[in-house]
Amino acid sequence: LPGTKVKKENHSYSKIYQLMLLKAINPVNGEVIQSYPSHSEAQVVEKINQTFHAWQSWKLSSFSERSDSLYKTASALRDNKEKLARLMAMEMGKPIKAGIAEIEKCADVCDYYAEKAEVFLRDETIKTDAQKSYVCFEPLGVILAVMPWNFPFWQVFRFLAPCLMAGNCAVLKHASNVPGCAIAIEELIREAGLPDNVFQTLLIDSKGVNSVIENKLISAVTLTGSVEAGKKVAEKAGSLLKKTVLELGGSDAYLVLADADLELAAETCVNSRLINSGQSCIAAKRFIVIKEIAEKFTLLFKDKMSAKVMGDPFDEKTDIGPQARNDLRDALHQQVLESIDKGAICILGGKIPEGNTAFYPPTILTSVKKGMPAYDEELFGPVASIIIAEDEKEAVKIANDSIFGLGAAVFSSDILRAEEVARKIEAGSCFVNSLVRSDPRLPFGGIKQSGYGRELALY
Repeated sequence: LPGTKVKKENHSYSKIYQLMLLKAINPVNGEVIQSYPSHSEAQVVEKINQTFHAWQSWKLSSFSERSDSLYKTASALRDNKEKLARLMAMEMGKPIKAGIAEIEKCADVCDYYAEKAEVFLRDETIKTDAQKSYVCFEPLGVILAVMPWNFPFWQVFRFLAPCLMAGNCAVLKHASNVPGCAIAIEELIREAGLPDNVFQTLLIDSKGVNSVIENKLISAVTLTGSVEAGKKVAEKAGSLLKKTVLELGGSDAYLVLADADLELAAETCVNSRLINSGQSCIAAKRFIVIKEIAEKFTLLFKDKMSAKVMGDPFDEKTDIGPQARNDLRDALHQQVLESIDKGAICILGGKIPEGNTAFYPPTILTSVKKGMPAYDEELFGPVASIIIAEDEKEAVKIANDSIFGLGAAVFSSDILRAEEVARKIEAGSCFVNSLVRSDPRLPFGGIKQSGYGRELALY
């Protein structure tokens, strides 16, 4: 954990690995919290071997044994939620109240699969001409997970809980800027009483992922991250005929129809846009508003956006923390500036605060058109794009005019009408009069360049 001295004397790193440090940097002030020596290639191979060996026993364990381990993990998560939330606040700037909620959700997903997995994975009897036919589900082996920094615990437990209950084991390559979180997950799993090595963290950077995929003991890969990272992992895994699940970027469209409850719509849209300080694949990005109510909605939206508190992630009153890294904040700002150069109008925010900090203010762009980054690209931060549509038909067309297809929402007082519109939107999931969220009971994933495969639920 940050603050813990790393003992180096017992490790035999080659020169190239001695020079490779994973640094946890506080995004509030730019200070290095802790540096972690990466694992050498030999250490990575040994850890994979250990996990494969652990799988030989784990795959033979009963559902009751696995569920007991997951219930204990859920309990350990709840017992340590404040400490783990502080760790997230330090390493990637998540407001403390959001961090506690994230850990509670991780515990919930462990409980969910501990209870449901045996039913989900029971044999399916199929009536055929044979005396007996059935489909059974067997463990695949060791799964490599490549996970992002924005939800450093939830993203891991979202894959890990069903993975373990299915009899698989896993190794984690976490984002390089949250090494403390990655280590904390392994320690928590171990302290919860799971068998040694059923889950291990690999401290490597992205350049080391290919060699892990190439390891013959890795059976499949799951990745949550950028489109480019997904393409690289899919290409490497595909060349080796290893299965993949990819959850990539999103530019979620929220359609506000003429008969919508504008107070509800504006409140929900702001809350969705600012999930995790705007750094969420399923945060609302594009707000497509019918022309006749656009002015009123925009005023409400601006008032509610302005009321949100940006500040110290350790302060429970804070709604918006810093962006995870300065370079990510700078890239976001460049997208804003380019959109303004092409005709977008900034009616709130849009300026980088002074000092060595990764904060970026809540920002609203109007007059957004095709050809602008605010229309075409994913803006991974607290920047809202308001796009005007003449009518419902054009609103659906604009929503689908995207390379992404992760989530979407429709706001209307007519629920049946809203549901009909939702079915026309090209996205992995669509919500009505509510923000997009992942739920252990519902399948989660995207289409188009938002990825393929599903996590959560039976799927």
